[in-house]
Amino acid sequence: MNAITPSRQAVPAPVGLLAELTHRCPLRCPYCSNPLELDRRSRELDTQTWQRVLTEAAALGVLHVHLSGGEPTARNDIVEITETCAKLGLYSNLITSGVGGALDKLQALYDVGLDHVQLSVQGVDAANAEKIGGLKNAQPQKMLFAEKVTSLGLPLTLNSVIHRGNIHEVEGFIDLAVKLGAKRLEVAHTQYYGWAYVNRASLMPNKADVDASIRIVEAARERLKGQLVIDLVVPDYYAKYPKACAGGWGRKLMNVTPQGKVLPCHAAETISHLEFWYVTEHSLGDIWANSPAFTAYRGTDWMQEPCRSCDRREKDWGGCRCQALALAGDAAATDPACSLSPLHAKVRALAAEEAAENPPDYVYRTIGSNVRSPLKEEAKL
Repeated sequence: MNAITPSRQAVPAPVGLLAELTHRCPLRCPYCSNPLELDRRSRELDTQTWQRVLTEAAALGVLHVHLSGGEPTARNDIVEITETCAKLGLYSNLITSGVGGALDKLQALYDVGLDHVQLSVQGVDAANAEKIGGLKNAQPQKMLFAEKVTSLGLPLTLNSVIHRGNIHEVEGFIDLAVKLGAKRLEVAHTQYYGWAYVNRASLMPNKADVDASIRIVEAARERLKGQLVIDLVVPDYYAKYPKACAGGWGRKLMNVTPQGKVLPCHAAETISHLEFWYVTEHSLGDIWANSPAFTAYRGTDWMQEPCRSCDRREKDWGGCRCQALALAGDAAATDPACSLSPLHAKVRALAAEEAAENPPDYVYRTIGSNVRSPLKEEAKL
């Protein structure tokens, strides 16, 4: 594996902070982006530490804080944390399942200055949604929560992670967003890391259905212009070019885990040779500018060919490093989602093969499950 040297390029200021307040969640979604080894409650940062982190984020120039998890309203101090965001002038976005204690805490969150709510919806049909999320009676709770959000005048985004188990409901997700008064809908095809990587064979749709879903979204965008914004995330395995991971590694976003480890992206811990720093040991500014994990793939100095000389290198910033490691065995390799990668055709074939098979049962997200990924891409590719 190539040696990693820090980028010599200027360090941009971060724009967003993903605050993973807890890994506790009543849902057990098989595509969850949390790591397989979930942090327990006893290891979570306390209120004062999160408030310090938010203060340091504001000083760095962060504008948006995404209060996430797990389920962030599982934290008893979610109201205090949200109030801290408001006092610091940070735009707060609650990323929630809308179940458990979310509805009970919503009024208090609104009262202290919550700016926005992003609600996950696993399916349109209640039985299908509850099968995917692994929780009975979840859908009625979500609908009551969404109604309360809009009645308070808070902007609502619906997030629908798309896979073979619900891709037939894309039109229904759009209709549901309109019905609930959402301002934005994310039609986000599954990205295969975290629990989705373990469940890839269960989740992978076929290309014809993916293409049909894209056409549905494009038509709805035109039909609902001015009423509903629809964001579309295309699955990497069927893409022509990779996405800029988190806006480019170490360029825009930081992810702070429940125990205070700071990551350039959700799945960065899968790159085992990286050194990650903690907010309990370093300031957020020091971590952003100097930590080995953030400097490893920031900019373009680390790139191999064909990325190094590609005219897209400052558009997609090399794509996903975690995906490169998983599929090519080298985190510095060209992301196989890119059509310029020598492995691109094999990744497409792998997706087609899995989509054609009968899907195995979901491996549900569970704390303390000791799940390990059964996939061996290095051998397949």
